[in-house]
Amino acid sequence: MARSKRSPKRIPAFASEAEERRFWEAHDTADYVDWTAARPVRLPGLKPSTETISLRLPAALLADLKTLANRRDVPYQSLLKVFLADRVARECRAARAPARRAGKAGRSRRRSRQRRTLTPRA
Repeated sequence: MARSKRSPKRIPAFASEAEERRFWEAHDTADYVDWTAARPVRLPGLKPSTETISLRLPAALLADLKTLANRRDVPYQSLLKVFLADRVARECRAARAPARRAGKAGRSRRRSRQRRTLTPRA
């Protein structure tokens, strides 16, 4: 699509980021920015947000993971990340839960368990 040589429209001032977001959702940047003058930018100091690790898995487990990923039409490494994230989140919630419930009920359960353990058998 050929663009005319007219100058771009002036970008309005925005009171908030939300207002700017709504504006750009409804308007095309081609009307406001001369993209022919754009240049590529290099960010050499930008570090990746992920780390590469080496993980040894049993062959059968890896095969099952690849099968599940294939059924969902996703890469197996992505599916593994989802599974790990879900489990880590669950474990973190479980670790925080006893601290929230630490009260009378928690102490009485521990005592009853101790009594059962220490009660002599007949």
